[in-house]
Amino acid sequence: MKPSSAVEEPGVRALAARLYRQCLDRRMTVEDAVEGDARAATLASRDRALLVNVLLTAFRHQGEIEAVLREFLAKPLPRKAGATGDILVLGVAQLLFLRMAPHAVIDESVRAAKADRNALHFAGLVNAVLRKVAGSGEDMLARLDTAMLNTPAWLAARWTAAYGSEAARLIGIAHATRPPLDLSIKHEDGALQSLLGGEVLPNGQLRLPPDHPPVPELPGYREGRWWVQDAAATIPAALLGDIQGLEIADLCAAPGGKTLQMAAKGARVTAVDISEARLGRLRTNLARTGLHAEIRVEDVLSPELSGQWDAVLLDAPCSATGTIRRHPELPHIRQEDQIKDLTRLQRQLLQKAADLVKPGGRLVYCTCSLEPEEGERQLAWFLGWRTDFAVLPATLPWLPPEALRADGSVRTLPFMALGESRGMDGFFAVVLRHKG
Repeated sequence: MKPSSAVEEPGVRALAARLYRQCLDRRMTVEDAVEGDARAATLASRDRALLVNVLLTAFRHQGEIEAVLREFLAKPLPRKAGATGDILVLGVAQLLFLRMAPHAVIDESVRAAKADRNALHFAGLVNAVLRKVAGSGEDMLARLDTAMLNTPAWLAARWTAAYGSEAARLIGIAHATRPPLDLSIKHEDGALQSLLGGEVLPNGQLRLPPDHPPVPELPGYREGRWWVQDAAATIPAALLGDIQGLEIADLCAAPGGKTLQMAAKGARVTAVDISEARLGRLRTNLARTGLHAEIRVEDVLSPELSGQWDAVLLDAPCSATGTIRRHPELPHIRQEDQIKDLTRLQRQLLQKAADLVKPGGRLVYCTCSLEPEEGERQLAWFLGWRTDFAVLPATLPWLPPEALRADGSVRTLPFMALGESRGMDGFFAVVLRHKG
């Protein structure tokens, strides 16, 4: 779906400005901000989709947008300008990156400014700046080196140190590109491609272009024939190989893509997560797809969670920097010092997960993070602590060769290709065997 040239629901741009600021001030994801807003809940599905797209686009291109605004603003906005700055950011996002009709963007942006008590007196400035952007913003943007312009300095330094300057640059470029939609198919279903279009990936998924209709409107959704899951997110469960009939614990399971994936392969899955709200999405998808899993709302670290499984999959809470393609607000709501707290939690969870594996069973550890502390270094620590586990080298034939590490683990980066298609989340994953 391409964005419409006009917004059907009055006030959507004013709402976007409010939610944009809410994400920054409260360090909320766009998804949480939109889902938790009563006004957004009243929008028609297309207007809601447009609202989300505008917000994500503003975050995805924030560095570029700020560079353009510095060119067209004679001086910085005063502190008491209210929502003026946010309205301008969202206006530039719509003009230069969503290529929406200038008259609609400018008119609604001015209305949004007039509706804000503190931005009211800057409505004329909003009008003037956005008219200049509409006239010559693209030329100005073309002169910028945008590869790392949208990446905060602390993340750029981390990725350069971990992967080298060229890889860091390619990560930045990948993050500025709106991602496609990857669908995991419940059972082999050749008819779906003719219904949905898109590309069949080497791992059997179907990939749709970014301008797809809203997910609930896609063929096969209501019938439960597929679920949304990034290609890289399928790797951890796929590393377990044939799991027909196995008892598997999926720890920190919500929102549940891996639970669905393993249940569809015939495993008897117990999905454990501390959040009832997040598990609600898994319950809905299980009902929609007709798949089965036992759901336990429980803290993984609780003594109440005990027993031993054939396999345990731990998708540990992490900084989620590997998902910035789909969640471009993350660099702007995360802080570097949070990673230390997360690595401590990950080690506690790994200790617990290891105790839940049967002798001879398997443990998969994964994070959707680009940070080595949450991946490679955790593996090294674990192997030094639990000498009764050994790495089972990854052998998935469809993985990009460069994703296979010498230590047997998998490291995907956002610019890697899957077959002919480029782009996937950044993931670390490794499967270990209990030698007992």
